[in-house]
Amino acid sequence: MKTALVFGSSGLIGGHLLNQLIKNDNYNKIKLFVRSELIINEPKVEIIKTDFNNLDDYKKDITGDDCFFCIGTTRKNSPDKNEYQKVELEIPKKIAQLAKSNSVNSFIFISSIYANPKNSGDYVKFKGLVEEELKKLNFSNLGILRPSFLMGDRKENRVGEKIGILIFRLLSPLLLGPLKKMRPINSEKVAKAMIKIANKRNDQIIFESNEIANLETI
Repeated sequence: MKTALVFGSSGLIGGHLLNQLIKNDNYNKIKLFVRSELIINEPKVEIIKTDFNNLDDYKKDITGDDCFFCIGTTRKNSPDKNEYQKVELEIPKKIAQLAKSNSVNSFIFISSIYANPKNSGDYVKFKGLVEEELKKLNFSNLGILRPSFLMGDRKENRVGEKIGILIFRLLSPLLLGPLKKMRPINSEKVAKAMIKIANKRNDQIIFESNEIANLETI
């Protein structure tokens, strides 16, 4: 039986991830690291209210078997450039470093399509920089998932993203070869893939969106 560490359980992927972990018999404990108090009536779940500005204070809590990281933000929610960089770059790197120092076996990270540390755009650049750090830490089992447009019921209304998803869903049959990774993917599929990767030895580290979708058939 294993202990899961979850960062980002309130998000679109994180919500599905939590539900799947609760139902998964491989895990008897789930540690949720959250900014705000939560009430979850589930004996497997431990809530750890976390000050993400002082992560060293939680080193003793970041212990377990599999760490799942799906925290993310948007420019709208984090308009300050320094805060945006902290959420997208500094926090995931720090959590990964603490997890590695505590011998956490697996680290499963939600990145982004076209993540690249040399890109001029902050979002894909920061995701790429985190990916490079994760590789350097040399976890026993590392999974980096790069989903395309995420389908699912969001808590916030993103009109532009909904239009983009609709367009790409219509274009999906035409997205072939290298363009397959641009096809929209259901957020629940991504959550299931995270758990599958954590529980199976993989030579592969990076999973593009179409490869994430194919994991359900393996």
